[in-house]
Amino acid sequence: MKKSEITILVVDDDPDILEILSYNLNNEGYKVHTAENGVEAVKKAKKKKPNLIILDVMMPEMDGIEACEQIRKTEGLEDTVITFLTARGEDYSQVAGFDAGADDYITKPVRPKVLMSKVKALLRRFKSEKENKNIYEVGGIIINRDEYKIINNGQELTLPRKEFELLSLLTSEPNKVFKRDDILNTVWGNEVVVGGRTIDVHIRKLREKLGDKRFKTVKGVGYKFVN
Repeated sequence: MKKSEITILVVDDDPDILEILSYNLNNEGYKVHTAENGVEAVKKAKKKKPNLIILDVMMPEMDGIEACEQIRKTEGLEDTVITFLTARGEDYSQVAGFDAGADDYITKPVRPKVLMSKVKALLRRFKSEKENKNIYEVGGIIINRDEYKIINNGQELTLPRKEFELLSLLTSEPNKVFKRDDILNTVWGNEVVVGGRTIDVHIRKLREKLGDKRFKTVKGVGYKFVN
């Protein structure tokens, strides 16, 4: 991802700090948005969907701890990297910050070079974690969510979309029993009205391609992928 495609939200009630941080991040080529309090931060985070949020702890209206908690509960922002910015004592702030869902910490005053180094490291971690989630191995099968492909015993297979999504769901938590209703809602959603037999047919096709023992039927409940 190019720097110009990376969005960073900077939140602080001190205009001077906002200006300094924004100036340096803009100079590096990042797309920068700002907010002056926690309430505004939550609103802008929901609207802009930033890759990284630099969030002050002590702010009026809503502090950074509460804002972080709300952001983490927002759909689409669960994986956004959040680093706190604070001049408070490390013991309380760090513990409270990490409990709220923060990924890291930056202590004021912030030197531009240190800030840029920290930002690059956080974004590298974000990229690595995202890639790890999209390409993973379970039960000897490599699942590539980006390309809708799998590799089984060294052989690459391209599955029909619904088969792939069903496999992806079951392998997301190996050995967990997924209920039929949850499978229907996740894989088919509101696209079409389907019945339980539709799941059975797709499971049968996956068994034919990947092996019968990998998929276990739990009667009256649903299915699970056996790792």
